[in-house]
Amino acid sequence: MKLLTELNRLLKDEDGLTMVEYAVAGGLIAVGVAAAFITLSENIDKQIICIGQIILGAECAS
Repeated sequence: MKLLTELNRLLKDEDGLTMVEYAVAGGLIAVGVAAAFITLSENIDKQIICIGQIILGAECAS
């Protein structure tokens, strides 16, 4: 019950960020996190391939 009371208070509070601003901020954060994961996954994939090539005795292509 206390959680619902606090949530209700936050929804009625007009000071600071509104719910729309929270949604926009959350969306921007989600896009940033997704972009970071895509970039990191590409770099990690290249490193794993390089390690595999080294194990097989070939030179790393990167």
